[in-house]
Amino acid sequence: MDVFDAIQARREITAYTEQEIERDVLEKVVDAGVFAPTGNNLPSKNIIVVQDRKTLDQLAKTTPYMKWLEQAPAAIVVTGKSHISKYWLQDASIACAFIWLEAVEVGLGSAFGAVYNAHDERESEKRESYVRNLLNIPEEDHVVAGLGLGYPKEEPKPKKHTPRDQVVFYESVSNEKGE
Repeated sequence: MDVFDAIQARREITAYTEQEIERDVLEKVVDAGVFAPTGNNLPSKNIIVVQDRKTLDQLAKTTPYMKWLEQAPAAIVVTGKSHISKYWLQDASIACAFIWLEAVEVGLGSAFGAVYNAHDERESEKRESYVRNLLNIPEEDHVVAGLGLGYPKEEPKPKKHTPRDQVVFYESVSNEKGE
């Protein structure tokens, strides 16, 4: 599978089989996050692999939207280090995307659970503190997201995307077509 095929095949997978993820498969997914680019090549992210069932069940309580972690055999939590780089959020987000695409490449399903919330500081602090305490993450690190991983329980339906002509512009953005 090439990268574009993985991009097109990517879906939010929230139901997983009980099949354990092989170590070499999981490490390949982890390495996708490790090798993701960072601004100025600074070490602005951490990647925490979680496979312990009790911890996964606790992570599922981070937000009401991460219950699917209760059946995921693994998760990867990505943090950003604002004290290392001003691009910490971009760096961690790119790492999440690379992890998700590699998961598709190796036949895993993944779901993205946002922890950091740029629009609601109090909610973000609540979520981040919960995960920080659970995984012993340093106080100065931001908890960006958790990605559930597992073999998909079922084949996802094709995704309906916003039409290309509504999101792609050349040279400038205008309100009228053809300008």
